[in-house]
Amino acid sequence: MDSPSASPFGRTITIDDVQRNFEFFDDWEDRYRFIIDLGKQLPAMDDALKIPANIIHGCQSQVWIATAREGDQLEFELDSDAHIVRGLIAIVLSAVNAKPPAEILDYDLHGMFEGLDLISHLSLARGNGLVAMVKRIKGIAAQELRGAPDHT
Repeated sequence: MDSPSASPFGRTITIDDVQRNFEFFDDWEDRYRFIIDLGKQLPAMDDALKIPANIIHGCQSQVWIATAREGDQLEFELDSDAHIVRGLIAIVLSAVNAKPPAEILDYDLHGMFEGLDLISHLSLARGNGLVAMVKRIKGIAAQELRGAPDHT
């Protein structure tokens, strides 16, 4: 990624915002709509970045990731061909985008998913994909801390 992510997630839309809004909805049908609406706010990734090296394996849908370093922060750009997955990406980015690698590694994404009761309301394949996405993001942050950038 040549320039910082244009994504509002992690900047103007934080994980605290997402969690507050999630609690507002009483049923999962409304929460799914909210997740899909979040995904609609996710900037589309340039097709030139949608290459095999940027695919996150383990996801049911196609999911691509690209990263860049902006000062001491990691900028993530992710996209998917599935609406619900774009929303899940938005939730993840609201927690880890535009943060230093150590902060990304320290953030308990799985605990956040549990707090939202998210994994239990996803299909097994979608849940596994979410785990694969987190693993890739944490792996990139770990490589950055070791000084071996993986700008994929």
